[in-house]
Amino acid sequence: MAKSGKSKALAEPALQQRIAEALERLAPPALGATLPKGDAFVWEPAQGGLVAVPHVAHVDLSLLKGIESQRDTLLANTRRFAEGLPANNALLWGARGMGKSSLVKAVHEQINAGRKDHLVLIEIHREDIDSLPLLLRVLRKGTRRVVLFCDDLSFDKDDTSYKSLKAALEGGIEGRPANTIFYATSNRRHLMPRDSVDNERGTAINPGEAVEEKVSLSDRFGLWLGFHHCGQDEYLSMVEGYAAFYKLKLAPEELRSRALAWAIGRGGRSGRVAWQFIQDLAGELGQKLDN
Repeated sequence: MAKSGKSKALAEPALQQRIAEALERLAPPALGATLPKGDAFVWEPAQGGLVAVPHVAHVDLSLLKGIESQRDTLLANTRRFAEGLPANNALLWGARGMGKSSLVKAVHEQINAGRKDHLVLIEIHREDIDSLPLLLRVLRKGTRRVVLFCDDLSFDKDDTSYKSLKAALEGGIEGRPANTIFYATSNRRHLMPRDSVDNERGTAINPGEAVEEKVSLSDRFGLWLGFHHCGQDEYLSMVEGYAAFYKLKLAPEELRSRALAWAIGRGGRSGRVAWQFIQDLAGELGQKLDN
């Protein structure tokens, strides 16, 4: 009986050790205290924090056609920020496939060309917005200039995480770190669905205040850049720009006619449709599309 009790006593520490090791494997790694070396990261709080991106998938800034005004405005805003001057958070909103996220990445690449102190780009996923205050706490400790980027940002009517974003952008007792700026793309100008705003207006005790709470998130972005569907001439300009840049060998008239046929098959014209046509054409011609 004594032997059995002794074996049990010896087994318990070993079992506890195995449980502790299992819990350690399941737990996410500790978040880094400072920004690591590198120019681009993805924020993955469940995986330990900032995951380095060796090469950002971007297109040359000169290839973004039909959005010259938006390009120049965002480029100027980002350059001022990179140089330590005041700059605004930016919301790029509007039609799908018109180069919103491509513009952010292309501007980052353009700003860093020839700069010794590179601007950092950190992408944060929509589902991780709640952890944004934690990321800002990490970035606040450093001096490097950082563009935080959230692609396809929007909120459902029952989603309250937009309040975390509002506080992180401007509110809260800490405020946004001076070395960070926030860029977001969205198909919605006010980031909230229209039925959510209408529902607040119809059911709230004070409709004005309720609606203001929903739409004021966009006010945290000092810079609003609208993107709209392109016309045929703009679409063909995009296609011709890509073809020239990548030296695709096809007669101009055939290029145009095939590009228009492709757009009809896709049911619309946009920068994304132009790029998809170029990818298909390059594959057919046996040419690679290397940046």
